[in-house]
Amino acid sequence: MACFFQSHLKLIALKHFLVFLFSLSFLVARAQKIDSIYVHLYTDSLKKGTYNYINIDGKLDNGRYLPLDSSQINFSSSDGKFYGNSLFLPEDFHKEKVHIKAMLRSDPSMYKEFDIYIKKIPNPTKLKTLDEILNEGKKRH
Repeated sequence: MACFFQSHLKLIALKHFLVFLFSLSFLVARAQKIDSIYVHLYTDSLKKGTYNYINIDGKLDNGRYLPLDSSQINFSSSDGKFYGNSLFLPEDFHKEKVHIKAMLRSDPSMYKEFDIYIKKIPNPTKLKTLDEILNEGKKRH
């Protein structure tokens, strides 16, 4: 009985050690340091009356890239309002560009500042149908 009890204690100790080791390896893996941040925009201009996503990537010390969100980046801008990573500009916005600053919350010395211009051509109120597009092609020939 004593032998069974001792082997059972060793097994429990081994399980606890393995759980501790797994937890420690997980923490080390998650603790990758961000070396630098980069701005990767999906568009060349901001649109009025809509949410414009501002994509910020962090380059980790192991060379991998990680998309960063507003829990890791503090966004500020000369105009409009940020909702997470998205900058909203009102429909009646009349300036030529917006100045944006994206600062890493864990290291405020790491930031990017940049200007993005506003789309000047208005969005069409109604998109053409497939038939309208095809008929335009026939009229040209």
